[in-house]
Amino acid sequence: MASRKDARDEIQVDLFLPQLTSLPMRDQRETMERPFFSLSKRKRLKPIDYVSPDRKVTVHVSANSEYGLATIYDLDILIYCASVLIEHKRRGTNDIPQTLHIVPYDMLTTLKRDAGGRSYELLGNALDRLQSTTVKTNIRSGDAVETTFSWIDSYSQLKDRNGQVRGMRITLAKWFYDGVLMEGGVLAIDPAYFSLTGGRERWLYRVARKHAGGAGSEGFSISMPTLFEKSGAEGDYRRFKFEMAKIVRENALPGYSLDLVQRDGAEPMIRMARRDPEAKAPALSSPDTKSACPPSPKAKDAVKGKDELIRFPDQGHIGYGAFGAIARANLPAPQRDHNSVADDFRAFLRARDIAFDARNITTIFASFCAKQRPAS
Repeated sequence: MASRKDARDEIQVDLFLPQLTSLPMRDQRETMERPFFSLSKRKRLKPIDYVSPDRKVTVHVSANSEYGLATIYDLDILIYCASVLIEHKRRGTNDIPQTLHIVPYDMLTTLKRDAGGRSYELLGNALDRLQSTTVKTNIRSGDAVETTFSWIDSYSQLKDRNGQVRGMRITLAKWFYDGVLMEGGVLAIDPAYFSLTGGRERWLYRVARKHAGGAGSEGFSISMPTLFEKSGAEGDYRRFKFEMAKIVRENALPGYSLDLVQRDGAEPMIRMARRDPEAKAPALSSPDTKSACPPSPKAKDAVKGKDELIRFPDQGHIGYGAFGAIARANLPAPQRDHNSVADDFRAFLRARDIAFDARNITTIFASFCAKQRPAS
């Protein structure tokens, strides 16, 4: 028979946490273009030192020798916490708490992470880095005030009597908490952001979201050397330039297109612009794949406007286009890597002699995704 203390602990676990499982994701605006995080999963001890070209904004980030700098992947936790704060604000909560009560499973699944195996241990490691990384910056107040803080003040794990982590208390830094709740302090981000695997891709998406999100069709352009300084990336400029050019060629950031702009006698620029609106993913149905066939030239000429034929890409990323949306809507959770699914789908089409621009190609792909196994 369980002791009175055990029973009390079980009740505390059950009542401890609000169930927030489908949050719109929000990112803290001030951190989206300055170098606050390591872009690599490897342990980084080298500090980040950034001074803006006008020398008005400074950012210094230093690591604890045991844990290393907080990474852009650890940032996912802060994005989730910011989203919880905004949800409290939307609901009209009085005295929005600086200490949040989090269900780790809900957070991990929302962030498109595996919720089994070593996931809770890795989550604890990320929280250690966020708590031990020290930031000094005057980004909010100019030269007048330099604030020193860690991303989170403290965290604790609540375990049941079997030792399973059932909940977490995360106390956010006052600087971050205030920055989220200030007017215009956050920007909505696409959930597909969490499917980006590269640290530089994630960082570049955040830059694009902040600067190109409201820049209209012309977008926003920035020179490669300026990007390098703002990234805080380790390594030399030549390597950074090579990796940025590769990301531009792949052009797979959610919601934003990238172009490399060459200039005579100067370093290139990257232009970021919002993508044209894509058609929504169609409703899932059971396609007759045997009847799918390449459309005739007459049919191609007859189809215009909204009825224009859609072609599954022959190679490369499916990114944020219509097929990326279909994958996100229909793959079972936890979802497999979308580009691996795309490669499997291409093999499926070739094996059955189905045209990549078959009239019902979106429906075929939706059905294919729905039948995939979850990621292991």
